[in-house]
Amino acid sequence: MAEGFAVQLPLHRNIRDGAYALHQDIHLVAEQNLKMILLTSPGERVMAPKFGVGLKRYLFEQNIRGLNGELKSKIEAQVKRYLPYVVINDLQVFSPAPAHSPDAIDKTRLNVLISYSIPSANIASKFAIPISA
Repeated sequence: MAEGFAVQLPLHRNIRDGAYALHQDIHLVAEQNLKMILLTSPGERVMAPKFGVGLKRYLFEQNIRGLNGELKSKIEAQVKRYLPYVVINDLQVFSPAPAHSPDAIDKTRLNVLISYSIPSANIASKFAIPISA
């Protein structure tokens, strides 16, 4: 019998787990769920039109001072609503400097760094999502 917490995405077959491979670690499930929230655009998920942040669409916004703060607020609100068991300890949103010009901002890239914990499972972890056009 298959044992695991959730299906691994993208889907791939795994005879040991049943039809599809399953996550065996709760922190990987939480990370997958966080990535889903960040990468799904609002209106994209059936029956949940307010689900998601839609990070990719922010690549085409003007990179002004308040944009990163607005994006942080949206991420925190989505996590609070859809993943109430996750506590965000640190959240950084920034556009990296290009290698050839360290004083400039690369307007085609966006990095999100999240440090989170799941108090009920005594788990703390972090991950990064680089987004580029």
